[in-house]
Amino acid sequence: METWIIRIFFAVVLTYASFLLAPLGRENALLNLLIGFILAVGIILFELRLRRLSLKTLIGALIGSIAGIIGATLISIVLSRMTVPSEIASFLQISIILFMAYVGLMLGADKGNLLNMKTFENIFLTERQNLLNYKLLDTSVIIDGRIADVCETGFLEGVLIAPQFILNELQMIADSSDSIKRNRGRRGLDILQRIQKMSNVKVQILEKDYVEVKEVDLKLIELAREMNAKIVTNDFNLNKVAQLRGVSVLNINELANSLKPIVLPGEAMKVFILKEGKEENQGVAYLDDGTMVVVDDARNLIGKNVEIAVTSLLQTTAGKMIFGKITRLLSGGTMPDVGRNGRSR
Repeated sequence: METWIIRIFFAVVLTYASFLLAPLGRENALLNLLIGFILAVGIILFELRLRRLSLKTLIGALIGSIAGIIGATLISIVLSRMTVPSEIASFLQISIILFMAYVGLMLGADKGNLLNMKTFENIFLTERQNLLNYKLLDTSVIIDGRIADVCETGFLEGVLIAPQFILNELQMIADSSDSIKRNRGRRGLDILQRIQKMSNVKVQILEKDYVEVKEVDLKLIELAREMNAKIVTNDFNLNKVAQLRGVSVLNINELANSLKPIVLPGEAMKVFILKEGKEENQGVAYLDDGTMVVVDDARNLIGKNVEIAVTSLLQTTAGKMIFGKITRLLSGGTMPDVGRNGRSR
């Protein structure tokens, strides 16, 4: 909103300046106002277009235009030493400067993506470091809430960016008629407010949108590419699409899986048998972090605490699964008598 106030102020000042200076003469006051207004609108539209360009494109356009102007200046010096009428020489000089500047600008912008940004590392060192530390928050990771716990530990450094289109999606979910969605949206807004109050975390609301892009995930990816930022998410599909587009992703689920305690075959564990397993005579327990533990010969021990010995581990896309066999009963009672066929007798 503040940027548009500045743009409107600029348009009013430029229009008024055109009226005072009267480039078309004092008798054409309305035309002077119109010229100033059209020029202001054109400049604002040009500025809006520039904001969408990447840093490489801008640098390429700048280098190309400067090279073109330098070349045109050298040609103008040669023309000034030739016996050419002054009117023709002035026209040629202006035409050559405009031509060379235009061609240099367009070619530089087109070839800017071929630039190696490491060449400008010393010039833009501070800016690159800040850009590399930008983290874009996805809707799913805000609603999930674990990002707040990670921020409290101080392991996540840099600036957390919450784009306005992500806030709009959170607001839409919070205003949903579905009570489950409504609670999720409100939880996301509460989590974001909690992160903003942390003294060791800097959160920035970015009022930038891509009107031509409809999907929120694609907007987030486009913004990450433009800012050279990383996306923080726990959305599996967004993770894959972002990686295909060359955008770095910090996945909270992958972080949680990597921090799960490692157990080795033969290690003893104490678990609570919660329900029956899929296979015959199996019981299922869960660790505090949600890891599933499948226990052999534990179907008749539902609701009991037992000590098991780990027999094997299985890593799946959903997480780890632990398999074990009972070594002793902890909550009283007797161990089930298991026959050779695996059934209790």
